[in-house]
Amino acid sequence: MTKEYITILTSLQVEQKLQRIARELVELHYNKEEIIIIGISERGVKIAKKINSILNQITKINIKLLTLKIDKDHPIENQVELSESVETLNGQTVVLIDDVLNSGKTLIHATSYLVQANLAQLSTVVLVDRRHRLFPIRADFAGMTLSTTLKEHISVVEIKKDTFEVYLK
Repeated sequence: MTKEYITILTSLQVEQKLQRIARELVELHYNKEEIIIIGISERGVKIAKKINSILNQITKINIKLLTLKIDKDHPIENQVELSESVETLNGQTVVLIDDVLNSGKTLIHATSYLVQANLAQLSTVVLVDRRHRLFPIRADFAGMTLSTTLKEHISVVEIKKDTFEVYLK
């Protein structure tokens, strides 16, 4: 990254945070037969894939990975798309994952779509929580909580396959 960016989390720190989140998910859902992980497209899917990989190494719980496509700028005007029918979530334990929680707009629209199904449980995960809420939603699990100004920007960058760093601009 250029000099105008400050490294907030190195790849090792991101790995440690995702390992911790995965272990917390196992602790919470140890008695479940299956967990459905849903990554919000694009960067949330990459984080979800990484958590899925970690979970597959540390638990015998069946993990199913899905993708949710949502227009983060105009979620109401554009259709939300799940990689499977929303009805397949009925009675399921779902973990919704995104990279950064800023205003809460994306996460609240994604959860409102998912609760069309009769979910057994829904948890939310983000790598970075910026705490600039405009909507009443929170992350159940966050790798890092960071207070920033509204003018600052957080970037989660995949520096190589399954390896991420977090920058502040």
